[in-house]
Parts: sequence; C-alpha cells; structure tokens
Amino acid sequence: MSSKNDIKLGLFVVCAGLVILLGKLGVFGFLGRALWPLLLLLPGVFLHVLVFGRRITPAALIPAGILTVYGLLFGLCNTWGWGLMAYLWPVLPLGVAVGLYEYSLFVSPRSGGLTAGAIVLGVLSVALMFLSILGSGTMYIIGIVLVLAGIWLIAGRSGGRNKWNRGW
Repeated sequence: MSSKNDIKLGLFVVCAGLVILLGKLGVFGFLGRALWPLLLLLPGVFLHVLVFGRRITPAALIPAGILTVYGLLFGLCNTWGWGLMAYLWPVLPLGVAVGLYEYSLFVSPRSGGLTAGAIVLGVLSVALMFLSILGSGTMYIIGIVLVLAGIWLIAGRSGGRNKWNRGW
C-alpha cells in the first residue's frame, strides 16, 4: 500500500472510532432530542428561499409557512417545556393560516376569498390562544357577558314596546 492510502485508511479508522465513542457518550442522542425541531424549520425556510428566488411555484408557500411556524412552536416547547403546549395549541391552526395567507399574497390572480379565509383562521387562532392563556378565568368573563347580554335583551322587550322593530 502506498503512504497516501495508509493516511486515508488511518483517518477513516480515527473518524469511525470518534463516531462510536461520541455515540456511546450520548452526544448524538442529545443532539437528536434537542435539535429535532430543526427538521421542520429548515425545510420551511428552504422552501421560502426557493419561492422567493423564483425557483418553484408559490403553492409551496403553504407547506413552507406551516413547517416554519410548527418548527418555531416545537422548538419553543422543546426548549422551555412541553407544558406550554396547553396554552400554545392554537398556534397549530395559525400555521395553516400563515401558509394560506402567504400563498394568497403571491398567487397571480389574487383571490379575496383565500385571503379572507386565512385572516379569519388567523384571527380565530389568536382569539383561541388568548382564551387559553386566560384559562378558567375566561369562563367567568364569558358567563358575565352572556348574563349581561341576556338582561339587556330582556330589558329591551319589557314594557310592551318592541325595541327591535324601531331600529337602533
């Protein structure tokens, strides 16, 4: 064997030994547990780059938006604890809303219905997140608002006059 081949074989054996040692020390397991949300985030960002570079069609913005938002959400939960998902679960439909909204901005014949649907889904997601963050106190607020609305409706009908027929 020539000395070049011996050096290549030696480097290969050293690299194989390092991979085995690092694997036994748990380095790869830690990296897999800590960095797996990047498996969602990086393809989402890459799809955005391809669309904005005009290499692929704008339809790829739908999965790009979803993957990017989900990668950020799962990275946040993976870092600070999965208990956050009890409050941040409305971000899941928000990812779909972001993807649809981005697509509606870049599709050639603009579709108002698609934009409106994405905005409605986004607003609903943000409202649900607000309600989930408020927790059980939200039910008290909703209950009070419903009671007051009911009293207002009853008071408007009392006295024999029909408030609804004369307008606001």
